[in-house]
Parts: sequence; C-alpha cells; structure tokens
Amino acid sequence: MGRDAAPAITIPRFDRLHVSDYIIPMNFLIDTAYLLALAAISPAAIYRMLRHKRYRAGWANRFGKISRKKPGEKCIWIHAVSVGEVNATTTLIKELEKRYPDYEIVISTTTDTGFARASALFGERLSVFYFPMDFSRTMRRAFENIRPTIILLMELEVWPNLVRIARESGIPVVVVNGRISGRGFARYKLVKPIVKKTFENVTLVLAQTDEYATKFRELGAVPEKTIVTGSLKYDTAQVVEKVEGADELAAQLGLKNERLWVAGATGDGEEEIILDVYRRLIEQKQFSDLRLAIIPRKPERFEEVVKLIREKGFEFIRYSEIKKASQKLKIENRKLKINVVLGDTMGDLRKFYSLSAIVFVGRSLVPMGGSDMMEPAALGKCTIFGPHTFNFKQTVDDLLKNKGAIEVKDGQELFEIMQKCLSEPDYATEIARNGREIIRKNQGATARTVEQVVKILIAID
Repeated sequence: MGRDAAPAITIPRFDRLHVSDYIIPMNFLIDTAYLLALAAISPAAIYRMLRHKRYRAGWANRFGKISRKKPGEKCIWIHAVSVGEVNATTTLIKELEKRYPDYEIVISTTTDTGFARASALFGERLSVFYFPMDFSRTMRRAFENIRPTIILLMELEVWPNLVRIARESGIPVVVVNGRISGRGFARYKLVKPIVKKTFENVTLVLAQTDEYATKFRELGAVPEKTIVTGSLKYDTAQVVEKVEGADELAAQLGLKNERLWVAGATGDGEEEIILDVYRRLIEQKQFSDLRLAIIPRKPERFEEVVKLIREKGFEFIRYSEIKKASQKLKIENRKLKINVVLGDTMGDLRKFYSLSAIVFVGRSLVPMGGSDMMEPAALGKCTIFGPHTFNFKQTVDDLLKNKGAIEVKDGQELFEIMQKCLSEPDYATEIARNGREIIRKNQGATARTVEQVVKILIAID
C-alpha cells in the first residue's frame, strides 16, 4: 500500500460573524433540502419507530442538547455512524487517551445499534451521544455545548453545516479511516457543487487506500491534504488464538466435538438461503454433526428470523434465553439435540466466530454491501462471503487475491463450498491461515492516523 507524504497542516481561523455572500444562500438551500428530505422520510421513520422501536431515543441530542462529563477540559469529538465505525475507533481512542490524558474524548453515533455499542465499549469513561441533525441552528447549539478542539469523522460522515461551522470557529475537521463506496461516490457527484465546497473546508483526509484518496480528491478534498494511512479495522481485528468468554459460550451451547457453522451479521433474504443450505448439508451422513448459529445484523429482525426458522421446521434455541438462565439451559438434558442457535444478543458475535469451524459473513448474498470479514479472518477461521461486498472492497480484494477467503455467488455455490470445506479440512485450514496472515500484514493504520492528529493538535496548541 502506497503512503503519501505527510502534508503541512495550516489551520484556518475565521470570525464566526463573517460569512461570505456565497455561503449564506448555500446554507439556506442546504437547510431547505434537509427539511424536504425529512418530510419525505418521515412516514418510513414513524413506521420504524412504531413497528421496530427505532429512532425513539436521543432526540434531545439530535436537536443539539448535549452535555459532557468534563466540560472544563479540551475536547476531541469523534463521530462514528454505526456499529462498524464504532468498533473501528477502539484502537484510535485507546492511543489518543494515552497521548492526551488531559483531553476529554466524546463519541457520537447515528444509529441505535451504534449508540448501544459505543455505550458498551466506552460509556463508563466517555460521553456518548446521538449525532445532532445537520441543520444550521441545531449544529451551532451542539458546538456551543460540546466545544470541541478537533473533530474526527469516521469514514465518510462529512456534513456541510458541521464542516462550515467548524471552519468558521477555527476547529479542524479530519476524516479518519476515509472510505467512499462506488454508490456513495456516484451520489456525491450528483451534488458536487455542495460537496466540493464542503470537502475543500476539511482540514485533512486520512484515506484507507490510494483508490479512496483519489475519489476524495475528485470530490473536492485538497490533494496535498489527502493522504493514505490504511484501514483502522485491520488494527481492531485481533489476531488471537482465544476469545474471552468463548469457553463459557461453548459450555452454554453444549458444544463438544460437533462442528459449528456461524452465519454472522446476516441480512434480509439470507437466512432462508442459509437454512436451506444447512438442511442439505445435514441430510448427508458425514455432516450430521454440523450445527448452525445464525446472528442477524439488526436486532429488529430477530423476531422475523425466529418465524422463519420455525417455518423451516428446525428445532432451535435463542441465545438470549441461554444467557438469562446463566447455565446450559437444559441443552444437555434434551432428548433432541438443538441444531440451530439464534444469536439474538449484542456483543457476542466474536465469541461465536471463535468457536466456529467455518464462518459465513452476511449481508453479502444480498445487495447490502457486506459485513466485516476481518474479524473472523483474524481469528483464523475459514471465511466465506457473497458477491455484494462493496463496503469492504479493499479487504475483499486483499483476501481473495491471496486466497485468504472464499467468495460464492449464490446459495448453490455456498452449498458446494461448504461441502468442500467440511470434507477437506486441510483446504479450509489453508484458507484460514492465509486470511489471518493478510490481516496481520495490513495492521498499523492506528499509529499513522494518530501521528497526523498529533501534528494538528500541536499546531493549534
């Protein structure tokens, strides 16, 4: 991976009251566009609030009412939209806490699952809140409450009013772990005049790859302030032999010598394919010991997947029931072995991966962009995914090029590959070994990212 030379950082400072004739109408247009978009999506949002209990929390935060635990200290504001981005911050936050103990780090998220994950990881020591809506007045209120010294935006969370207000206030904004999918790039190009002005005002873009860096530059990011630092997710993918809590999970599931197939972070339409493949596998005598754990990506789909498993006629158990019982939950005493486990809890996916013989990474047989395949690869697991992985293009390219994972195009190919991996353990072991080594070789983005953030903080102190 090529690395651009580090740019000289110049932090612009502006009087809050001085706004050019160009910005005033543009801000009005942006706020008006937000209002129209909000009106358009309101029916769907209300339905999800009522049906799936989403978007119910954090409305005070979304309107800019935010409090910090240590308001007297300097502040690093990190925004990570959802679970994947939150997970990617762990090594970065750890290193920043070590380097800057006199700064308060705060983290915002957009989704309920992201907020839950951030609270679980950082809630005891950091202020965690929902990201404020990017209306001019709302964002100004948020800035007055947060008073950030620097803002780090994970991947592509670059909002026009946020960037403008930060620039007026002399607050540097850095895109960290920058990434633009093909779809996202196409959508940004549709509103390039607004996007160009926004990216021109970003202090620094730290991109995952040369390809992403080029896309950022095409959208308006200043070339000499756009550099490649690698992907933080490689650093958060822990290359370990054992995961804490895995032995307890194995006991809870009654796993002894059986092989476990884990389908993780699955999306709508995938569970049916997986269950059909699983049935075909266990109908063969040599695979009769195989058990299946399905872990849907979104909690609001748990009940939907429960219904599907029942319709398919499988005996199953919900992991949430096992956790509540805090014991093996009679699994060893059942006359009928439980072949299917529904992972309907948050924060346990990695433990399931660690027990698996083979992993299928979801949201990839359907066009949802894929899920994080670094984690199972780092754990030394034979990792399989579908063709729809545009959110993880760099990782997929690296893994497939070096035979560190397997891509399948549909349910039939998934069945055939599962047969091969289960029948030829040496083949599956080689895939797993290659995948782990690829993850190991690509680590180091955290150190490069922190180095750039430190330069900016030194410049403004």
